[in-house]
Amino acid sequence: MDHCETQKIETERLILRPFQADDAEDVFALLSAQTVHCFQDMKPAEADDVRKEIGRLHERPEENYFAVCLKESGKVIGELFTGAEEDGDTASPCWMLHPDYQGKGYAFEAVHAYFDYLFYEKKMRRLYAYTEEDNKPSRKLCERLGMRQEGMFLEFISFVNDPDGTPLYENTVQYAILKKEWERQSGSEGKY
Repeated sequence: MDHCETQKIETERLILRPFQADDAEDVFALLSAQTVHCFQDMKPAEADDVRKEIGRLHERPEENYFAVCLKESGKVIGELFTGAEEDGDTASPCWMLHPDYQGKGYAFEAVHAYFDYLFYEKKMRRLYAYTEEDNKPSRKLCERLGMRQEGMFLEFISFVNDPDGTPLYENTVQYAILKKEWERQSGSEGKY
């Protein structure tokens, strides 16, 4: 199955689907509003840049990119993605939600469905995620999803610079969950 053409996941309030050309304005707003340092280099200059990137996503079916859309209106409020998996059964999912929609349970709903998709349809054995130590909402989401903290990397990476141009190195926390842990906590073997 070519994910970019056919994959759609529905939750109670959301639809996770491939990006479409007419999502450009919503995605431009999403990327422009990001405050988390690791997404700073994704800020586009204009909506046309977003349209070009959406076109490129359809050329890379090995990567899983989903628009997180409100079921009622179709508005794109976030994105979920993983790159091509190096080990075949291990993936590092990433998520991003527009700040206006944070704190309403949308991230948990979307990422929970995405984990089901990765474990049951894509046959992943292990998922892991990185987040900055001071990104408390993302850390809380990892823990709510049942992920374990596996490590803390001190001064691991720099996404931004101090005003004088010196790289600002951030501590990074790694979380992970195995498929068997996911099944144990959810009490099922998923819908896929």
